[in-house]
Amino acid sequence: MIKNLTKADFDEEIKKTTLSVVDFWANWCAPCRALVPVLEEIDSKIADCSISKVNVDTEPELAARFGVMSIPTIIFFKKNKQVDKLVGFSSKDKILELIEKYKKG
Repeated sequence: MIKNLTKADFDEEIKKTTLSVVDFWANWCAPCRALVPVLEEIDSKIADCSISKVNVDTEPELAARFGVMSIPTIIFFKKNKQVDKLVGFSSKDKILELIEKYKKG
């Protein structure tokens, strides 16, 4: 299940799994909305990886903390450290490619 994170629970949630994928988004962003079904499909198929969302309008401090300047931005965290970032709409294949890369390595 995809969780909506806030600054209050972000760090704790990222620590819960070895690999976390966080989508920084906003309601008014069309590419962000287009990414929703892609992430939901990935979330339903991938184990040992959490997928979360951060609304940049309600959580501007988190967006600033991770240097999010454009949305959607997907940030990959492995063992609580940022390891990769995708800016703009990304295909399911590209996201899955990075998930598999960081699950292995």
